[in-house]
Amino acid sequence: MAGSLALRMSGLESGYWIDEGIAVGIASHDFLDIPSTLVMDGSPPLYYLLLHGWMGIVGEGEAATRALSLIFAVVAVPVAYWAGNAMFDRRTGALAAVGVGACPFLNYYAQETRMYSLVVVLSLLASASFVLAFLHGRRGHLIALGAWMTLLFYTHAWGLYLAIAMACAWIVLWRRGRVAGRDGLLVAGAVLLLYAPWIPTLITQAQQTAAPWSDRPTAIYLLWIPFTIFGEDHRWLATPLLMVAVLAALRRVRDRDGTIRVLAGIAVGAALAAWLGSQIEPAWANRYFAVFLGPLILALAAVLARGRLLTAVALVGVVAIWLLNAPIAERSNVRTVAAEVTPVIRPGDVVASTQPEQVPVLSRYLPSGVLYVTPLGMVFDERVTDWRDGLDRMRAGKPARDLLPLLGRLGSGRRILLVTPIPNRPLSQAPWKRATRARTREWRRVLQRDPRLREIDAEPRGPLKRMRSTVRAEVFEVK
Repeated sequence: MAGSLALRMSGLESGYWIDEGIAVGIASHDFLDIPSTLVMDGSPPLYYLLLHGWMGIVGEGEAATRALSLIFAVVAVPVAYWAGNAMFDRRTGALAAVGVGACPFLNYYAQETRMYSLVVVLSLLASASFVLAFLHGRRGHLIALGAWMTLLFYTHAWGLYLAIAMACAWIVLWRRGRVAGRDGLLVAGAVLLLYAPWIPTLITQAQQTAAPWSDRPTAIYLLWIPFTIFGEDHRWLATPLLMVAVLAALRRVRDRDGTIRVLAGIAVGAALAAWLGSQIEPAWANRYFAVFLGPLILALAAVLARGRLLTAVALVGVVAIWLLNAPIAERSNVRTVAAEVTPVIRPGDVVASTQPEQVPVLSRYLPSGVLYVTPLGMVFDERVTDWRDGLDRMRAGKPARDLLPLLGRLGSGRRILLVTPIPNRPLSQAPWKRATRARTREWRRVLQRDPRLREIDAEPRGPLKRMRSTVRAEVFEVK
């Protein structure tokens, strides 16, 4: 736990990126207003309620809010040890603990103000309770499984895919006569009953918010899951090395009760369910893989614990790669851009962002009292992005509707800060991203050609190296 904590503190002070700004903005609403606010966003409420209470104690700075995610990531270490030890043995528990304590995926999300490290903890607990209840006959874990899955459902919608995979595994066990039908139905009924209050909101979110920013995943996206979890970008070599360790250990594995197969099946089944679901309604994002990490890392730890010298050497190499490339880079340049333009922006000026979801981040770093407008219209609560029917509104967000009428009401000397995204390559073909690029071209063209304005600063601001979210700023003044 101490090593995990030391490894995961390099990026706590960096500037927020889009999702973090939205998370802090939602959590800054009154406690009882958070569930209704989330109708505009598309997420369940548990993490935001926890973050609201946390911010009331430790504050709203970057390091303060990220500390909650860091705590969940550190807690994941003893949880993984307990799970591995309870299902297999202490060696498996130790390997599982090392895995969650150092893997790049959790390193990243331990330092982000989002719910994904909490999702990992719940995924580990639910996976272990499923095995202990249905394969090891420890019926007390039926209650625990119901609790973990309910909390997971209230934390992230992709918990549904883990539940689908578990249901499929349970059906196979039931058909083979290994579990009683009543137990599984009781757990499912209890979870459904506890989750029922949120189901109407979930249906509304699915109909109105969806995920227009997502591409429809191809088959190669499934193959990329282990590279994302165990070694993305410059750490990608860790994944092939981990495969070597697994292959070297497989020949010694004796999975007599099928626990390893069940865990692996749940991980694979959840990934397939998520992929199929994203074919119907695209909602695929690498960060959602936190749901798969619990059963996947426990199954891998059980296999690797049976390995000998070659497995140990390969694992040392994997951990070395993880440790050598652990520091987290800056996620976004919005804080830098805001600091540089703040001297020329005054209360009453206008901030026009062609990427609506940037507004919650911009509002944290720009002076108070400015007005925000996006292709979705004027922003009346800059702490949250209203995704309801967002794609249709985005496509209709022409300058003549939202921007030009506003220009006509601005007095001489007023300034407009135009904030536009710099897309990463290759360009995403998701509907939202295409609409954002179209609105960016239109809004910039209108401001640059309007005779009522003069451009006082058109240079790109802030570092423009590839980040998760990079923007440029241009300042115009009314003549």
